[in-house]
Amino acid sequence: MYTLTHYQEADLQKLISFMREYSFATLITVQDNVPFATHLPFVIQEQEGQLVLLTHMAKQNPQWKDLEAGQEALVIFQEPHAYISPSLYEKQLNVPTWNYCVVHAYGKARFIHEPEQMMAAMEASINTFESGYMQQFKSLPEKYTNGLLNGIVMFEITVSRLEGKYKLSQNKSAADRQHVSESLLKSEDTTARKVGERMQEKYS
Repeated sequence: MYTLTHYQEADLQKLISFMREYSFATLITVQDNVPFATHLPFVIQEQEGQLVLLTHMAKQNPQWKDLEAGQEALVIFQEPHAYISPSLYEKQLNVPTWNYCVVHAYGKARFIHEPEQMMAAMEASINTFESGYMQQFKSLPEKYTNGLLNGIVMFEITVSRLEGKYKLSQNKSAADRQHVSESLLKSEDTTARKVGERMQEKYS
């Protein structure tokens, strides 16, 4: 990812927190020299000093074969973002831009095949996204849950490289940053307000 030095975010715990907050991400591989993307929920885990992304997809989705062949995957975690009007700057000599936060995670997949391990991974996903559903899930007929597991491919990606880009008006003056963040915090757009909050956290 192209990133100017002043936009780089290298704090690992900040990046992990961001990935967990915006865990519905985009998995990208290449098929016949053409990018292929699937949008998936990821469980972000820290295991023995390694960052691991757990997810699953429908077995009918051909993308898992790219991973099975050993291809490195890119997972993009993105949000929030906001349009920044030049009217918010002190100087007239400015143009519109966009503020945003994004994390790119690279790595290779390990597939989970054993039924018990698949069930444990599924329960980890439920505990992450809706723990209150666990009791109902455990009450479902075994034939039904086995059918679900047979229809999916479960895997985890061990992250080998992590890149964070927080573009939050770092190239502007303190006064301009203040104007931008205040404007975003007053926005009716909840996503824009999130950008304002991150700016406030960064510059407070």
